[in-house]
Amino acid sequence: MKPAVTDHVEIKKYDHPTGGWGSLSSLIRKAYGEGLLMSGIWSTLLKQNKADGYMCVSCSWAKPAEPRPFEFCENGAKATLWDQTKLRCGPDFFARHSVTELLDWPDCELEKQGRLTDPLRYNAVTDRYEPVSWNEAFAEIGMELRRLDPKSVVFYTSGRASLEASFMYQLFARIYGSSNLPDSSNMCHESTSVGLPRSIGSPVGTVQLEDFSQCDMMFFFGHNTGVTAPRLLHPLQEARERNVPVFTFNPLPERGLKRFKNPQNPVDMLSPGPGTKMSSDFFQVRGGGDIAAMTGIAKAVLALDDAAREQGSSRILDIGFIAEHTHGFAEFEAYLRAAAWDDIVARSGIARPDLEHVAEVYSRSNAVIGNYGMGLTQHRHGTENVQMLCNLLLMRGNMGKPGAGISPLRGHSNVQGQRTVGISEKPELVPLDKFAEFYAFEPPREKGLDTVETCEGVIAGSVKGFVGLGGNFVRAVPETGLVEKAWRRLGLHVEIATKLNRSHLL
Repeated sequence: MKPAVTDHVEIKKYDHPTGGWGSLSSLIRKAYGEGLLMSGIWSTLLKQNKADGYMCVSCSWAKPAEPRPFEFCENGAKATLWDQTKLRCGPDFFARHSVTELLDWPDCELEKQGRLTDPLRYNAVTDRYEPVSWNEAFAEIGMELRRLDPKSVVFYTSGRASLEASFMYQLFARIYGSSNLPDSSNMCHESTSVGLPRSIGSPVGTVQLEDFSQCDMMFFFGHNTGVTAPRLLHPLQEARERNVPVFTFNPLPERGLKRFKNPQNPVDMLSPGPGTKMSSDFFQVRGGGDIAAMTGIAKAVLALDDAAREQGSSRILDIGFIAEHTHGFAEFEAYLRAAAWDDIVARSGIARPDLEHVAEVYSRSNAVIGNYGMGLTQHRHGTENVQMLCNLLLMRGNMGKPGAGISPLRGHSNVQGQRTVGISEKPELVPLDKFAEFYAFEPPREKGLDTVETCEGVIAGSVKGFVGLGGNFVRAVPETGLVEKAWRRLGLHVEIATKLNRSHLL
């Protein structure tokens, strides 16, 4: 039976805070739907994000040194329930449904069928997936890999894969002769990996959990915290209760950065109020207008510094820090002075007095954190977005001190770890000499294909084979329609997965 499919999506207005009773009731409904309400899943959740437990697969927010009794959020618990479901998707399901039929199913309905139970091979004659033994699967995949040029085969990794599996996977690909090892971070924080080293010399953020309790102001750019990193709402709520200003710039007025009730705080839950106001000011920046907004703030800070110099007051800019720890400030200053306010307002969609207000508060703050998400990075100018936020922080020395720094909010809990164990298409990021020494083979030294280059290769026909360790590659990349049409020309398509998704059906 085919699930009901409709082009009409009804989005209900939600006026309640993030968290609260709505969060608890939604979690219970999810546990019931997965057949886990009366199971041992609750004891499993008690170990989530604990030092002696396991990392949540829902986001990348760090494990605290002193965890709460329940160190999980609604989304994280749902992700665990989703993985631990008792539902199974076995050969009987594929006997009932052709691949052509399943292509019309919504993605969510495909995954709802449960965990895959058997190795499966597509039969073009019957248009169905049919079970095979593990030995058959290994033999046929190996035969195809031997037939193909290793440089034409891509080994993709999702951030959901474990470190151990990721290490073995990249080693397998390199022994085979391929350095085509793109991963999901190519499509989420690649601009962070490029932009941050250029600005601060490191591809990762500088902020630790302890900094959130020491900051006296925060920026948020391009991040829906209540959806993508809800456990961040706890330190954010604590900061707001200290009257720390939080300036949020986002096209979407997401509830998590408006109001929050902490489900782990009985007083908060039983209070009749609307919850904690999470953003002191929320600015609905125009899509693609982030650089303009940051330029306006920086330009206003520069004007405040000019006024302070004229009055003989203390400088607003951290001149000592700029002189000792930065380069290129003169060019940046010239850019700011040349920027016209009319252009800044038109491109950002934010009024000049609002940007000047943010700059005035920023100029009085001594420890500022710049948080950002994929609203900045998944963008034509993603690298420049990241660097502009760094520039804004560097103007007042908000790097390398308690309560301050740059905080990229990543999507998966394991993408940084995967890079550490060798998942990368860039040879300079991988200890190839050590691999050669320890495992007695000569790994390929040339740069491999990243995610975008993989898509281009599939469309052009130069990519002949694709092996995926988790993920839903075709759905995750841009120009999905173009990639889908070309995907069927691949000579080899292997997916190592726990649940069915659309990429498996192409």
